[in-house]
Amino acid sequence: MAAAKQSSSKSSSPAKKQGTTAAKPRKGRVTQKQLRALAILEELKRLYPEAPCSLDFENPLQLMIATMLAAQCTDERVNKVTPALFERYPDVEAFAGADLEELEKYVRSTGFYRNKAKNIRLNCQRLIEVYGGEVPKTMEDLISLAGVARKTANVVLAHGFGINGGVTVDTHVKRITNLLKLTKSDSPVQIERDLMKLLPQPDWENWSIRLVYHGRAVCVARRPDCDRCTLIEHCPSGPKILAGKKP
Repeated sequence: MAAAKQSSSKSSSPAKKQGTTAAKPRKGRVTQKQLRALAILEELKRLYPEAPCSLDFENPLQLMIATMLAAQCTDERVNKVTPALFERYPDVEAFAGADLEELEKYVRSTGFYRNKAKNIRLNCQRLIEVYGGEVPKTMEDLISLAGVARKTANVVLAHGFGINGGVTVDTHVKRITNLLKLTKSDSPVQIERDLMKLLPQPDWENWSIRLVYHGRAVCVARRPDCDRCTLIEHCPSGPKILAGKKP
């Protein structure tokens, strides 16, 4: 991932305030799955000590818009689009008053451009009407915006405000978390809940980014490179993949 123009390491707010409550393990009781998750986390930190957001941005508004554009699109493509986009529309008022057809042209190459442009303009109008032109800092308020689900909200909270309100679950996180047998679910919402039970809150967001790094470099979707994966001792699927079996 490319280094972000802005990131934050501020202390996180309690998850309960962000719309999802992290389950607390019983005092003095740590499961084998939790121990394995923590071991995986430590190895990911060793492998990828720096874990910046891959989207280029200068403020929470730009981050929210870039993350919306990244839906069904690569971060690399979004980073090629946003310099001209943010120059043409430098603030929330500019986006709120944008001509829709012109805005569509700027975001066309990110795919689903009509919906994305419409939602960006609607959201900026709502930010002005309801939030004084500022991006809100709570999960509840963020997901009330058009086209903003928990995945986008988690990115904005973590990298825009330093609030670890949850775990971002994209395709890499969903796939690798299942390979690691840290969840049995295909639902992003349930996967997020499962991971929040296993991981320390300060590491929620950077867990996701490090798994994305690992998914691109080693545990690729079509052919996981288990031979050189240092997570294999903690991965129940690795030996099965090496043996040519279904994980």
